[in-house]
Amino acid sequence: MSTTAELLKGAAELFPDEVVTSAHVRHFELPAGAGRFALITLDNGFDHTKPTTFGPQSLANLNTAIDQVEAEAANGEIVGAGITGKPFIFAVGADLKGVELLKQHSDALAIGKGGHDVFKRLSGLAVPTFAYYNGAAMGGGVEVGLHCTYRTVSKALPAFSLPEVFLGLVPGWGGCAILPNLIGAEKAVSVIIENSLNQNRQLKGKQVFELGIADAIFEGADFLEQSLIWTASVLNGSVTVERPEIDRGEAWDQAVAKGRLVADSKVHGAAPAAYRALDIIEAAKDGDLQKGFDAEDQALADLIMGGELRSGIYAFNLVQKRGKRPAGAPDKSLARPVTKVGVVGAGLMASQLALLFLRRLEVPVVLTDIDQERVDKGVGYVHGEIEKLLGKGRINQDKANRLKGLVSGVLDKAAGFADADFVIEAVFEEMSVKQKVFAEVEAVAPAHAILATNTSSLSVSEMASKLKHPERVVGFHFFNPVAILPLLEIVRGEQTDDASLATAFGVAKKLKKTAVLTKDAPAFVVNRILTRFMGEIQNIIDEGTPVATAEKAVEPLGLPMSPLVLLELVGPAIGLHVSETLNRAFPERFTVSPNLKAVVEAGKRGFYVYNAENGFKPELDPEVAALLKQGDVVLTEEQARMRVLDAVAQEIGLMLEEGVVAEAQDIDLCLITGAGWPFHLGGITPYLDREGVSERVNGKRFLAQGVASVPA
Repeated sequence: MSTTAELLKGAAELFPDEVVTSAHVRHFELPAGAGRFALITLDNGFDHTKPTTFGPQSLANLNTAIDQVEAEAANGEIVGAGITGKPFIFAVGADLKGVELLKQHSDALAIGKGGHDVFKRLSGLAVPTFAYYNGAAMGGGVEVGLHCTYRTVSKALPAFSLPEVFLGLVPGWGGCAILPNLIGAEKAVSVIIENSLNQNRQLKGKQVFELGIADAIFEGADFLEQSLIWTASVLNGSVTVERPEIDRGEAWDQAVAKGRLVADSKVHGAAPAAYRALDIIEAAKDGDLQKGFDAEDQALADLIMGGELRSGIYAFNLVQKRGKRPAGAPDKSLARPVTKVGVVGAGLMASQLALLFLRRLEVPVVLTDIDQERVDKGVGYVHGEIEKLLGKGRINQDKANRLKGLVSGVLDKAAGFADADFVIEAVFEEMSVKQKVFAEVEAVAPAHAILATNTSSLSVSEMASKLKHPERVVGFHFFNPVAILPLLEIVRGEQTDDASLATAFGVAKKLKKTAVLTKDAPAFVVNRILTRFMGEIQNIIDEGTPVATAEKAVEPLGLPMSPLVLLELVGPAIGLHVSETLNRAFPERFTVSPNLKAVVEAGKRGFYVYNAENGFKPELDPEVAALLKQGDVVLTEEQARMRVLDAVAQEIGLMLEEGVVAEAQDIDLCLITGAGWPFHLGGITPYLDREGVSERVNGKRFLAQGVASVPA
C-alpha cells in the first residue's frame, strides 16, 4: 500500500509547473499563560493577486509540517496547533492546472486520497487544532479548515465557497462528508449545491459565522491576534464552544431531496457532479466520516476523468483568462480617453446603457430623444436606479448626488454631443433610422468621437457607409439585462480603424464587460447561433412534432431555460425580426416560421400561459395552439435533438470558416457570458465534440483532444 508521501511524490512528477505552496511552522506562547502553540502558515511566495493553491508538492509540504507538529503534540511540547494563510488569502483549493493534466483514473484517485490523508491528520493530532480563515477560502482551502477542531473567520473575508459542483467536481477533500455533520444537511446543501449552481455565489465572513461553519468572528485589522486570544480562552476552558445538535432524521432526507430539485432545475440531469455530491451527503447521515471520504475519492476520480469537469475548467479559463485578454484587440496604447458619453435614445435599453456608463466611468452622460417626455423618462429611470443603490447601501449620499449630477438629457444633439468622446445609439433596429441618427451625430460630435451602435443584427459597415468618417464607427452590442450579462460583442466594420477599436475595448474594460471581437457578419455571434438553434426547433414544430417534444428534446443541454421560454423573454417580434434579417443573408439555412409570424400578428407575448393552479408552470396557450398549422412529420426527442445539434454545429463551422471570431473558444466565451450557456458544457463546442456531432457534420472536432476533454 503506497504511503501518502509516495502518492504525492508520484503526482508531483506529473505536474512539474506547480506553483508550490509552503507550509511554515512557527511557535509562540499563547496569552494568559495558555501554553506553547504551533501555527502553520500557507504561503506560495506571491502577493494576494496569485492565490495559494494545493497541488501535489504543496500537499506534501503541508504533510511535512504536520509531521513536525504531530511529534511536538505527542511529546507534550505544544498545547494546540493552528493553520492560517498569507495576507488576504487563506487558500483557494486544488490547483486546477494540475487536474487538467491527469490522464489515468488511478492518478485522479491518488490526488483525492492524498488530500484526504494529509487533511485528516489535523483532526487526529493529540492536541486541539484551529483554522483561522483570514482571507479568501474556496474548495480545498475551506476543507482543510473543516478537518480542524475549531474555526475562526475574519469579518473582512470577501469570498468563501465550495465551488466544485459549479466546475463539474464534488468537494472531495472532506466537504461533502464533514460539512453536513457540522452545520446540518440543509445548510450544507445550500453551500455545496445551491450556491455553486447559482453562478458560484460566494459567502462573506459574517455568513460563514452565522451558518455555524466558524465558531467565532473577529475584525480584519487584528484578526490573528484576536483569534489567538480566543484560542487561549478555549484551551484554558474559559470559553466553551457549543454547537447545535444535528437533525439526522427526516430533515436530512428533505434537505437532500430539495438539493435534487435544485439540481434538476439548473442542469436537468445533464451534469453528474451535483447528484454525486448529494449521494455523498445522503450517505453521510450516519456520521461515518471515513466512509464519506472514500466516497469522495471515488466521485472525484470518476469526475476528473469525465468530460464535464474538463469542460468546466475550460469554461473557467475562458472567462478568467481569455475574457480578460480579448483575441484580436489592438494595442491598448492606441485607445483615446473618454471624458463624456452621449446616448442616442432614452428608452429602456438606452437608459440601462446610460446607467452603466455613469456608474463605471463616472463621467458626464447625456441622453437625447425625439421629445422632452422621453428624455425626462430616461433621466428619471437613471435617477431612480441610483436611489435604489443608495437605499441598499451600495453607494453613499455623496456618491448618489454626484452620479445624479453627471446625467442629463437634451433634445438638441448639438448641445449634448459637441464635446462627447463616445456616442452610442440604442434606437429602433432599422437600418435607415440608424443611418439617419449617425449622420446627425457626425455633424455635431468632435472629429475624434467614437460612434458606437448597439445593433443586434444589422451591418455596422452599411450603417457607416454614408458617413464622411466611417472609420470611427464600431459595433458595441450589449445583452439584456445590461447590468447582469457580462458579454459585449465589439464589431469591427470594414472601415473601422485601430484607434477606434482600441478605444472601444478600453471602454469595455472600464465597464467591466467581457469583450469579444467579431467580424461584421449578420447577427454577429450569439444571435446568429441562437437564431439557428431556435429556428431549427421552430422548423421541427412547424413540420409536425408536438411543442412539448421539441422543447424536451434539448433538456439534456441543461440550458438555463427552454427555447420557447427564452423566446418569450426576448419577445416573439424581436425573434421574428432577427430571423427575417438572417433569412435575407442566408436563405438556405435560416427560415422564417409562418407559425411564429402568426403568433406575432396575433399580438401574443409567447407560446405559453401560466396559472396559479398548476404552480405557474408553462402551459401551451390554447389560443396559440389554435393558430399553429403543423405538418405530419413527428420526430422523437432523440431525432429532434440531433437535428438541432447538427444545425448548430454546421453554423458554428461556417462562422469559423468566415472568420466571424478568431477561434472556437470565442464562440464558447460568447455563449457562456451572453446567453447563460452552462459552464458544465464549456459553452457548446466541447459538447458537440464529446457527442460526436462536430465530426459527423463538419468532419473534424472544434477543439483539439485535451482541450476541454481528457488528454489522449
